This record gives sequence, C-alpha cells and structure tokens, in this order.
Amino acid sequence: MSLDVTPELLETAQRGEVDDAAFVDCIKTSLPYAWEMISGLVARLQVDGGDFADNLTPPPDEQARGQLLRVLASDAMRGTLERYFGVKLAFQNCHRVAVFPADGDPAARAKFITAREQILNQSPELRDC
Repeated sequence: MSLDVTPELLETAQRGEVDDAAFVDCIKTSLPYAWEMISGLVARLQVDGGDFADNLTPPPDEQARGQLLRVLASDAMRGTLERYFGVKLAFQNCHRVAVFPADGDPAARAKFITAREQILNQSPELRDC
C-alpha cells in the first residue's frame, strides 16, 4: 500500500475533493523517508540558492527506496508536493531526486531530465536499484 489513509481522510475523499494540506499530511506520515528527502532538499535549495539541490546518496534500504519511487511516480503526490513546496521535482535512477525553484531557470531542469544526463548518471552500482 502506498499511503496510510486515515478513516477521516477516506471519508473526506468519498464526499469530494481532498485539500492539499490534508494530502500533504498523509504523504508526510505515510512516506517519512521520501518526505525527509524532499523537504531537506527544499531547505537546502532555500539556504544555498542555485539552480537546484539534489541527492546523490542511495536510500538505506528497499523500504526507503520504495517510498521515493511511490511519491515520485504518482502524479497526484508529486504535483501536490510541487505546489506545497513551490518547486519542480525531477528524478533519476533509484535515488537522485532534485528540486528546482518553480520560477527558476527552465533550462537547468531541462538539462537535468535529458537522456544524456540520465545516461551520464549511470553506474554499475546502480544497476539493480
């Protein structure tokens, strides 16, 4: 299961739309490794500035890796986190998450998500990630 949905949140969804704040709380509670990774990158971007902040450290275990994959593969979760943090997210391999300012230079993000960059980010250690 991707998310731990409370009975209250399920009831809200059954009645209509779920607001971003409630969904963010669900993501934060359900996928703590992914939440910490993304929120930490956002904080680093805010402090250090630059075109983007990214993670180069593989997750500590398969559960953590699965959290990253789930949060970034879901359009709903990814879009909600982008709105919440005011960033654009990008993803390479099993762990290289990057955050870009939503109003930043689109060329920096465009370069990060190219086939060339994906190929250059490969290594034998990441083969089975």
